[in-house]
Amino acid sequence: MQASYYTPDQIGLLPLEPGIYKYYDEDRRLIYVGKAKSLKKRVSSYFSKQTGVDRKTRKLVSEIRFIEFTIVNNEFEALLLENTLIKENQPKYNILLRDDKSYPYICVTSERFPRIIAIRRFEPGLGTYYGPFASVKAMNNVFYLLRSLYHIRTCSLNLSEDNIRKGKFKVCLEYHIGNCKGPCENLVSEEEYNRDIEQAEYILKGHLSQPRQYFKERMQEAASQLEFEQAQRYKEKYELLEKYQAKSLVVNPNIADVDVFAITSDEKCAFINYLKVINGAITVTKTVEVKKKLEETDADILALIMVEMRSRYNSNTREIITNIPLEIEVQDLHISVPKIGDKRKLVELSLKNVMYFKKERMSTLEDQRNKPHRVVLQLQKDLSLKNAPLRIECFDNSNIQGTNPVAAMVCFINGKPAKKEYRHYNIKTVIGPNDFASMHEVVGRRYRKLVEEEMPLPDLIVIDGGKGQLSAATDALKEIGVYGQIPIIGIAKRLEELYFPEDQYPLHIDKKSESLMLLQRIRDEAHRFAITHHRQKRSKAAFTSQLESISGIGETTVTRLLQHFRTVQHIREAPFEEVSKIVGKDKAQRVKDALTQAPGEVPSEDSK
Repeated sequence: MQASYYTPDQIGLLPLEPGIYKYYDEDRRLIYVGKAKSLKKRVSSYFSKQTGVDRKTRKLVSEIRFIEFTIVNNEFEALLLENTLIKENQPKYNILLRDDKSYPYICVTSERFPRIIAIRRFEPGLGTYYGPFASVKAMNNVFYLLRSLYHIRTCSLNLSEDNIRKGKFKVCLEYHIGNCKGPCENLVSEEEYNRDIEQAEYILKGHLSQPRQYFKERMQEAASQLEFEQAQRYKEKYELLEKYQAKSLVVNPNIADVDVFAITSDEKCAFINYLKVINGAITVTKTVEVKKKLEETDADILALIMVEMRSRYNSNTREIITNIPLEIEVQDLHISVPKIGDKRKLVELSLKNVMYFKKERMSTLEDQRNKPHRVVLQLQKDLSLKNAPLRIECFDNSNIQGTNPVAAMVCFINGKPAKKEYRHYNIKTVIGPNDFASMHEVVGRRYRKLVEEEMPLPDLIVIDGGKGQLSAATDALKEIGVYGQIPIIGIAKRLEELYFPEDQYPLHIDKKSESLMLLQRIRDEAHRFAITHHRQKRSKAAFTSQLESISGIGETTVTRLLQHFRTVQHIREAPFEEVSKIVGKDKAQRVKDALTQAPGEVPSEDSK
């Protein structure tokens, strides 16, 4: 292997060999790790794509300042290295591959007279780990089976030859009740004890046939020697194993060992199911959800998850079957998409699992979106509303001394701003600073349109203002014929009082109440949105007035300049040729002359 560093303009120097590449930003932070069959071709593709690339990929490319690569022997080695680097560094543009450290494992310790223990944290050198198990209950079932079948010590004593020879330890209650053979007092040989450990490890690996055969032979041997009590004990252990295996889904003993993967995805996420089959029985089933970060294909995601799952569940099977083809060639590992037979049924079973998981996941997300948030339910209680106000619309006016009057409506859905639903309104029927009439106009326009288009009405209307604005809005709803169908309140700024229509006295909610804080947030957002629109309108009006004051420049010319340049400053800085392309040479000359006389000032006709 070898490693090198390059900048984006040195991509042509990259090798054609397989390997992994790492992208760094200007602060030398690792932002992406990828694998490639050909480093030069793969990395070049990021910078040569012009169309069909999503926004996130363009953002990634714009941040790349340094490139590091490592050459490996083949694409599968690149996949393994990519998997390791993503887990270690968690780059922000890679899909996340985190170890399930909260899941329990069973560990067979590497000490003399090994123990079998449950553990959640990986401790190097402690022993051999099996799992992870999907739940503590699943792990305890295996523990109960092992404790019922074998006499494994539970103490943590240091059973070295020297300590046992010196007689440092005495047998405990576990020995007297038959759960331990007493290795602490040398009552069992290390060879015999390790045979039990070996049998236990077969079970942990999912190979139940060896332990079953062992107990069956011991049972028959004891019976032939007329040791019927011992034969009965072996029979009970044999039946216990049979019962345990019956809980596993038996597929077909002829299939032997195989890993099964199925994947389905949408624009944002991919869902992968993994089945580990040993001796024809499914011993592990796991479905995961992966959030996409860039334009990852199903094949790319599945290859990465395949390596992760096989590592996590200690799989060394030489055959993998999937529902989509993978273009990865691995020595001594056969990857295929079966078309018929029992293996095809296995893939269909895996796909059925993943589709069910996806359906349940989407249903859960939909329920979460539709389920009223706690603060919304509190607001319903505080305002004594019949229904939870999932959709709230709030109105506010904005004008300065009656100039450029505007209004704004903001929308909150389930307690959160829905900015795509925000609306601006230019006041059309009101002359001068009349907030009541302006509120009457915009509320009437809003809900008249919803009624005409047969669109759903909100669950609550909030008016930024006191009794006057609320009364004007109420009158508008009465004219449309929807008054009484929609709860409406006004919120006064000074004392944060809430007014209901035709109610003489305001409602006071606890100043620390979450529901009042939500109403204040909605009111403030409506005010901000209205002020922003008002400023933009004033700026545009000033711009229009400034240009129209130039002799020979009319409304049509101003509109064309507005659409192209947006601001006076941009016109002033633009080359004469660019302006002339928009409005012609004569008018371009008039505009440039006027704007260059005094920056920010346009001379009137009289001054000329």
